[in-house]
Amino acid sequence: MSSKETAAISQLLGLLESRYAIRVLWALRDGHAQTFRLLQDSVGGITPNTLNTRIKEMREAGLVTHGTDGYIITAMGADLLKRLGELPAFAAKWVAAQAKKKSSTPPP
Repeated sequence: MSSKETAAISQLLGLLESRYAIRVLWALRDGHAQTFRLLQDSVGGITPNTLNTRIKEMREAGLVTHGTDGYIITAMGADLLKRLGELPAFAAKWVAAQAKKKSSTPPP
C-alpha cells in the first residue's frame, strides 16, 4: 500500500471513528431526508451538540448534505455505505462466533 493510500485511509478512519459518525451515516442509508429531530431519534442517544458536530463534519467531508426536506446522504456517502454493505452479514457472523466462544469457554 502506498503512503498516499495509507494517509487517505487514516483520514477516512479518523472521521468515521468519531463518536456516532457511522451511526449518522447508517441512519441516512435509505436515501430519505431526515429532519434534525428525526435524525437524532434515528441515531439514538446522541446529544444535539454531538449531532451538530457530526453533521458539520460529514457535510465538510461531502458525505451528507442538507436539502429542502432535511439531511440526506450524498452520492459519495452512498458509495461509502455501499462499500460497508457487507457489515450486517459480518456483524451477525461475528456475534455468533462470540457467543459460541463464550459458551465453549469453561467456567473459572
